[in-house]
Amino acid sequence: MKIAIGNDHAAVTMKNEIMKYVEELGHEVINFGTDTSDSCDYPEYGENVGRAVVSGEADFGILICGTGVGISISANKVNGVRAAVCSEPVTARLVRAHNDANIIAFGERIVGIEIAKEIVRVFLTTEFEGGRHQRRVDLMMEIERKNFSL
Repeated sequence: MKIAIGNDHAAVTMKNEIMKYVEELGHEVINFGTDTSDSCDYPEYGENVGRAVVSGEADFGILICGTGVGISISANKVNGVRAAVCSEPVTARLVRAHNDANIIAFGERIVGIEIAKEIVRVFLTTEFEGGRHQRRVDLMMEIERKNFSL
């Protein structure tokens, strides 16, 4: 599989370790993140990974910032993205199995590298269950298709 990865300045070290780990699992990594600790804006990295996943350039995405929250919110602004922040593997399994999440996010300041690797492994090896969950995913995507104005 092709895995898009994005990060900001707060997560360069973890991004590099996760990229190596994903390659060890046999996947190709597309790096959309920064490679320096110079201050930068995470929304562009979340958007770039989101667009890569939705377009089919990548099968799944991994996002890392200080907490995983800001970068995942940014990715979720891209139509078709279902990014979820996970700080442990159980949630990573459930967001794939029940929500058909296509991007996982976590924070370098929140989880250690070994937990992060397990989150990634579980996310990439869990299949969407479909069934009753498909109806709910369809409802989520319908919300996205609606055009709200205040």
